Amino acid sequence: MTRVRQELCRFALLPAFALLSHAALPQTPAPSQPTTHTCDTIPHSDHPTARIGNGTMSAVIFLPDEQRGFYRGSRFDWSGVVACASLNGHTFFGEWFNRYDPMMNDAVTGPVEEFRHPTSEIGYDDAAPGGLFLKLGVGIVRRIDAAPYHFGGAYPIVDHGRWTVRTGKRSIIFRQELHSALGYAYEYEKILTFDKHRNILTLQHRLRNLGSKPIDTSVYDHDFFMLDNRPTGGPGMELHLPFVPVPEKPLPAAAEIDGKTVRFVAPVEPRNGVGTYITGYSSRVSDYDFTFEDKDSGIGVQQTSDAPLVKMYLWATPKTVCPEGYIAIHVAPGQTQSWAIHYRFFSR
Repeated sequence: MTRVRQELCRFALLPAFALLSHAALPQTPAPSQPTTHTCDTIPHSDHPTARIGNGTMSAVIFLPDEQRGFYRGSRFDWSGVVACASLNGHTFFGEWFNRYDPMMNDAVTGPVEEFRHPTSEIGYDDAAPGGLFLKLGVGIVRRIDAAPYHFGGAYPIVDHGRWTVRTGKRSIIFRQELHSALGYAYEYEKILTFDKHRNILTLQHRLRNLGSKPIDTSVYDHDFFMLDNRPTGGPGMELHLPFVPVPEKPLPAAAEIDGKTVRFVAPVEPRNGVGTYITGYSSRVSDYDFTFEDKDSGIGVQQTSDAPLVKMYLWATPKTVCPEGYIAIHVAPGQTQSWAIHYRFFSR
């Protein structure tokens, strides 16, 4: 810092004159500077990660790893766990949970996906306690008791299959190959790619059935949207749908339905969040189209797919909003099913 040597005799009265002159002028507060949110620092960055981007957007992605992975639970697909995505000083995902444990079923971030059978899990009902069943994107898992399957259960993973990861500048490719004595085997590929010119992240999936039994289940993106880590609720936070949503049970006071929009009109309370199945959609692919935005800050994300909805669940807490759109998975032995999810990020 440069120090200016003052000539005390010559300028002794200058501070007083300056003070009087400053007081005489109308006071204009300095403009507040918007907070910049980036992916430069993220919680738990000591776990294996990769970074992709297109020059405008960037994302940090946790990698599957049996020993050091950020997520090692038995619920969610281990691939494509996005820790952070940023655009123009804004972020869209973050750490929404209060306590972290890599083995917790939902201590996970980003547009993470879960393969969930409509009634149980693949092979679960055929397995006695101690027997084995299949969780796609995870591996072969052990049944722990006679109770019905619960998605939050701590089921031990006995075979993770073989994961491979290839990272490029704008994309990352995950592949899991798994074989088992249960008659289930598959090759699962997920590619996350940023569009070269647009603020779009595409999740392209391919599931090939290598076993002797059919693979019948469904898959959804949990999303865990967080816009600049702002709390859920208050004027401007809205979820737009292409159909009039019909909730299975009433929404809490913090949320209301206005036509095709769910408005978060007040902060979501910790023990009174949103959690309900939604109907009102059709079998048209165009009904898989959700836009969550904060109109006050001018940021948001639109989620679309090339597959139709078969079920939808809306979940929101004080920290995150999750429109969960389910896609049906039916893959006969020797066959392959492909589908894609697109996330378009925007800011003014």
